[in-house]
Amino acid sequence: MPASTAAEQRTRRRRAAGVPSPWGMFIRGFFKHPVMVGAVAYSSGTLVRHMISRCDWDNTKLFVEYGPGVGTFCGPILDRLGPEAKLVAIDPNPDFIEYLKATIDDPRFFAVLGSAEDVKRIVRDHGHEQADYVVSGLPFSTLPTGVGDKIAKATKEVLRPGGAFLVYQYNPKVRNFLTPHWQHIDHKVEWWNIPPAQLWWAWKD
Repeated sequence: MPASTAAEQRTRRRRAAGVPSPWGMFIRGFFKHPVMVGAVAYSSGTLVRHMISRCDWDNTKLFVEYGPGVGTFCGPILDRLGPEAKLVAIDPNPDFIEYLKATIDDPRFFAVLGSAEDVKRIVRDHGHEQADYVVSGLPFSTLPTGVGDKIAKATKEVLRPGGAFLVYQYNPKVRNFLTPHWQHIDHKVEWWNIPPAQLWWAWKD
């Protein structure tokens, strides 16, 4: 009998714990905190693979995610991380944090209730001074005034040289939050997503 996939294992854990489906959790999170979720559907597998395709996994020790939601990125990132690496997922929504803790059983994974503004402290709390990559789906254009700028600045400071801030958005204005802090920014559009998404890779030189 073939070994079960990581996704199947997470599904079994979710059902055993009586946790809602990812879709149910996502809709609940959207209606409770629409400004923080910023979308009505979670990201496609194609978007996830495209977004993380440029990472140097062999040299990645710490990966950080802002706004992991139901963990759409968490599984694919953990599948690629080395055995000694860590994934720290930061979300201000306690429902999502509890969901992730109930469905992801991996010693390399840490779900943190908090704000991306505090990423430098959170990274230090997990034994690191810098992160290799940070991925974010936070809706920068709808965050309270000044918060997006603070997150972008803190992210630039916490990244190691050669690392990158990976951002997927549905509003191209996110570039306005990146350009004050990064000079080397790559951009693509992922059409195989609902809605089509803007993908940004801001590299720390």
